[in-house]
Amino acid sequence: MQSFSTFIPPERTLMGPGPSDVNPRILNAMARPTLGHLDPLFIELMDQTKQLLQYAFKTENALTMPISAPGSAGMEACFVNLVEPGDKVLVCINGVFGNRMVENVERCGGEAITVNNTWGEQTDLNVVEDTLKANPDIKILAFVHAETSTGVRNEAKALCELAKKYDCLSIVDAVTSLGGIELDVDGWGIDAIYSGSQKCLSCVPGISPVSFSERAVNVIQNRKTKVQSWFLDMNLIVGYWGQGAKRAYHHTAPVNSMYAMYEALLILKEEGLENAWQRHALGHEKLAQGLSELGLELTVDSAYRLPQLNVVKIPDGVDDAAVRKQLLEDFNLEIGAGLGDHAGKVWRIGLMGYACKPRNVDHCLAALRTVLK
Repeated sequence: MQSFSTFIPPERTLMGPGPSDVNPRILNAMARPTLGHLDPLFIELMDQTKQLLQYAFKTENALTMPISAPGSAGMEACFVNLVEPGDKVLVCINGVFGNRMVENVERCGGEAITVNNTWGEQTDLNVVEDTLKANPDIKILAFVHAETSTGVRNEAKALCELAKKYDCLSIVDAVTSLGGIELDVDGWGIDAIYSGSQKCLSCVPGISPVSFSERAVNVIQNRKTKVQSWFLDMNLIVGYWGQGAKRAYHHTAPVNSMYAMYEALLILKEEGLENAWQRHALGHEKLAQGLSELGLELTVDSAYRLPQLNVVKIPDGVDDAAVRKQLLEDFNLEIGAGLGDHAGKVWRIGLMGYACKPRNVDHCLAALRTVLK
């Protein structure tokens, strides 16, 4: 057997599609003494984390909490709680993560009806409305707010208005949008939403914030069938994440990761939501200008481009993997590859949370300039 030693990772600059650079305050929070998952002090921290998460989501939803698992589990939590066998769900697809929604619908026994748009473009609102008109028995409209695979921002407010107009629930993927661009759960009337810890919150991976409206909670409580997943059944989890001191054991929360989530949300509250959104916008402007000076082209229209996830066309004759490998080895800089239809055609440069700062933008541009020569 080989010999083993303590693992000490290099210090990378993470400018891919996530995880993003973790704020040292958050890493420090994780190193604090572990409490029991039903310790009164930890329960107090849970309550405060919920309040901070309500601030981040801009909601007063009582059923708002961080799921003890990554963003994919947050997605599954929304679908398994709201979709029953035979339910029709309209899913908007303009990238990888819309397809994952379809997978969830089908595994719940539901029927997925899809609206497909070209990767790199927004979901067409007119097609969505026509589909809702043609299928009056659709129960849920599901879409990705910030499509990480393409760098596109979909019109969340308008899509939620369509859901309400046609008496549908809405499920929204906010994995890459929370903390990076405007998001207003109550103002837009979102019924179920999920996000991730490792994107614009700059927390460690492994936690998924979710929130359910009163309308969604009513649907969950009046299901005809049991929720497909025991672990993600909101009827059970609410006993652990409910308000107040008395809690029912459901699972052992990742206590130190919850310290990290609390600290990440506290940092966001201290900065202010609008200030965080503005910082991401300014970081994007600086990066876009620098990329243009290098002769590199952003693929997404500026009207609906994500500031926190910049998709760059790879120039003809440039080896995608070789460039990313050299950036990692020579500059300790990680950028992302294209997914699906975009594989080998684009790079994805993240400006998320703590990573969205002028120093990182300058480092990325200088490294690209050197490597592309």
